[in-house]
Amino acid sequence: MIKQATSGLIALATALALSAPLAAPVHAEEVQVPVMNQADRSEARLPRTGQSQESVRATYGAPQQISGPVGEPPISQWQYPDFTVYFEYDHVIHTVMKAKR
Repeated sequence: MIKQATSGLIALATALALSAPLAAPVHAEEVQVPVMNQADRSEARLPRTGQSQESVRATYGAPQQISGPVGEPPISQWQYPDFTVYFEYDHVIHTVMKAKR
């Protein structure tokens, strides 16, 4: 019985010793990142979802840069001065406005 009590105390002491670092206070630095002002998309003239590459080129001209296609399905990016157009195959899936600097 004494042997059981001793081993129980040893187990308890070990558990307390191992959990002590977990109970220590934690310190973290708070990082604040300013949120960009969102542009009003309702007034912007942007390519619409589903529009073809041919239609985008006819309306907005040649892009400054083309990236891709990459992956499956193939995704391409067309860079214009104020926005980026993302295509899946040859149709717009999304247009993202660039931040004004």
